[in-house]
Amino acid sequence: MPSLVPGEPLRVLLVSSDPELYAALGAALAATAGEHRYFWVSQADLALTRGQGLAPHIILVDGDLDAPALLVAELAEGVPEATILALVPEGPQGVTIARDALLAGARAFLTKPVQMAGLNVTLRKALSRRVVLPSADERAHAAGRVVVFCGPKGGTGRTTLAINTAVSLWRPGNGVVLVDADYAAPAVDVALNLRGERDIRDLLPKLSQLDADLISGVLASHSSGVKVLLAPPPDAAHPAPTLPQVQQVIAWLRRMFPWVLVDLGLPLNEASYAFLDLADRVIVSVLPEMVGVRNARLMLAQFDQRGYPPDKVWPLLNREGLGGGLARFNVDAVLGRPVRFTVPNDQFLATETINTGVPMVISHQRRPVARAYKALANALVTDRETEAAAAVVSAAPVAAPQTAPSASLLASIRTILSDSRRRRPFLVSAALVAAVVLLFSLALPWLLQRSAGEPLQPGSVAASATATPTAAGQPLVASAPTTPSAIPTLTASATPTRTPTATPTPTHTHTPTLTPTATAPATPSATPTPSATPSAPTTATAP
Repeated sequence: MPSLVPGEPLRVLLVSSDPELYAALGAALAATAGEHRYFWVSQADLALTRGQGLAPHIILVDGDLDAPALLVAELAEGVPEATILALVPEGPQGVTIARDALLAGARAFLTKPVQMAGLNVTLRKALSRRVVLPSADERAHAAGRVVVFCGPKGGTGRTTLAINTAVSLWRPGNGVVLVDADYAAPAVDVALNLRGERDIRDLLPKLSQLDADLISGVLASHSSGVKVLLAPPPDAAHPAPTLPQVQQVIAWLRRMFPWVLVDLGLPLNEASYAFLDLADRVIVSVLPEMVGVRNARLMLAQFDQRGYPPDKVWPLLNREGLGGGLARFNVDAVLGRPVRFTVPNDQFLATETINTGVPMVISHQRRPVARAYKALANALVTDRETEAAAAVVSAAPVAAPQTAPSASLLASIRTILSDSRRRRPFLVSAALVAAVVLLFSLALPWLLQRSAGEPLQPGSVAASATATPTAAGQPLVASAPTTPSAIPTLTASATPTRTPTATPTPTHTHTPTLTPTATAPATPSATPTPSATPSAPTTATAP
C-alpha cells in the first residue's frame, strides 16, 4: 500500500452499483476519516483499471455485486498495495460472502448499513499494519511550503516568474525544488539550460516504493542549487500523471524540501487541481490586457467555488507598464480584488535570459524586474514565518495564573509609567528648587565672612553660626562653651567674642588712661578638657 505521509490525504475507492451506499459512505468518511479523497466506480469490470490509475489506500467492494470474491481476488492481484474491505449484508448470506472475500484476499469486512464508529475502527486497524511512519528527519521537513504558479492563458510569464522566485528562495541549508507541471508545453528545462535524462515518468511506476534516495536520483540539479523535477518532453506518448500520483509525489517532496515550487500549465484538469489543492499559496500571473484580466477573473471565481481562502491566492500583475496596457487600478477593478504584487515590464531581458538559460536574478541582479522577483521571494518567506509563529502561539499551553503576570499588575505598571510622565514637570521643578537651596546654604557662610571683613578660615562654617558682634574697638575674647557636656571636645570654640571692660573713674591724681587692648585669641588645645562651667575671659589691663 502506498505509505501515508504527511500532507497526503487518504484515498478511498468504492466499487458498487448502489448510489445510496455511495452517499452513505461519503457521509461516514467525512465524519471519521479526516482529510481524504473519495472515488466511486459503478461497473465491476472497470474497477481494476480505475484502481491502478488512482492507487487508492482503501478499496471497498460491495458484496451485492456479481461474484464479489472473484473481484476481490482480481483487485488483490492487480493492485497489491491497496487494502481491500468487503461490504456484506447482515445474516447468513453476508457471513458466506465475508468468508469468501477474506479467502480471496480481503483484509476485513463491514456489515451494511455501515456505521460511522465501525468504519473508523476498521479503517484504523486495516491501515495500522501498512502505514510507513516518517523518520525524525522526515518529520522535520514534513511542513514544506508548496507554492503553485499558474496563469489564465499562455504567455503570461509564469515560467520566468517561477524560475527566478525559486533561485531567489534558495539558501544553503534551505533547499528548493521546482516542479515542471506544464505537461502540454514544458519550458523549465530550456529556461535553466538543463539536459536531464530523467523526469517524472521514472517515478510513476514506483509510487509504492518511493523514498528520498529514489526521488533524489530523478531530480536534475541547477548551478544555483535548485533541484528540478522535469516534465516529459512534448513528444512523449506517456499520459500525464493522475491526481493520486501527483498527491504522492508532492507529499514526498514536501518531506524532503522546505520549498516546493510548481510551474503549472493549462488546462486545469483533475491532476492540475491536485497541485492547487495541496498548495499553500497560489500565485496567478496576470498581464495588463483585457483578455488576460477577464480570464484571470474567471479563474479566481473557480478557486472561490472550490473553497480556497483569500489569503491562499495571490494575484500578481506581470509586465506592469506595458505600452498600451491597463493601469493597475483598472486591473483591480476588473478582477474584483487588489493585486498583491507587480513586476515591471522588461520583455527584452526576459527573452534574453530564457534564450541564454541564465535567470535574471543571477545575471542582472540590479535590474528592477530582478529586484521585484527577490521582493516576491522575501514576501513568501515572511508569510511562512508569520504563519509558523501564529501556529506556535495558538499551540502554546495556557500559563498558570500564578506564573503569568496578572492583568491588574500590568495595569498598575502602566499607571505608574503614565503618572511619572504626567509628574515629570513637577519633579524637575522640585529638583531645581532643591539645588538652589543647597547652593544658598553653602554660600551663606562665605557671605557672612565677607560682610564681617574677615578671611574665611577652616571651620568658619560652624563658627559663624555663634558669632556675636560687639561694639567697635572692644577686645575680642575666646569664649568657652556655655553648655556643659560630658563628652570631651577635640577643639575649643574658635568663635571670637568681645567683652567690654570696666570704664576707669577719673581722679584728682594723674593716672594714665586705660587703653583697651585686645586679648590674645584662645588657642585650641589638642587635649580635650571638659568643662562643667564656662571660664571667665582673660583680659589684660594697663598698669
